[in-house]
Amino acid sequence: MMDGLKTVAVLCILRSGDEVLLLRRTKVLHYGKYVPLGGKVDPHESAREAALREVYEEAGHRLEALTFCGVLQETAPNDFNWISYVYASDVERFEPPACEEGVLEWVPLRGIADLPTYDADRFIYRYYLAGRPFVFDARYDADLNLLALEEELGGERLLG
Repeated sequence: MMDGLKTVAVLCILRSGDEVLLLRRTKVLHYGKYVPLGGKVDPHESAREAALREVYEEAGHRLEALTFCGVLQETAPNDFNWISYVYASDVERFEPPACEEGVLEWVPLRGIADLPTYDADRFIYRYYLAGRPFVFDARYDADLNLLALEEELGGERLLG
């Protein structure tokens, strides 16, 4: 991969009532962080197809409905450069299976702010809960500290 080339990915927020299913990472990269389910978009696959596949692969759950929420573009001076399509789905609560990427946990929506997660993800949850579409442009330093965040649909500078 060329340095700085964007990787296309999906994130999917699964909600059951007042809880969301998040993945607590157990791999070295991002260890201990809580993230939505998701992953890279495969060749010849749409973002929507990737979201459906990733949820099934990570949580063993076939989604019936999927709503597009927005886009997160992340730029850093290293290989952490992503374009992620963000989706959400309301589901019946289910027992999450074991997952190779980490531990799947149902987390109360009101507790998300207290979890170790990425700063940009906090804005995703805020806009998702408000029902606001978004196109975020996130800029990081080499240590992945969020330096600036702009919401391009409304032209709002949210950070930096």
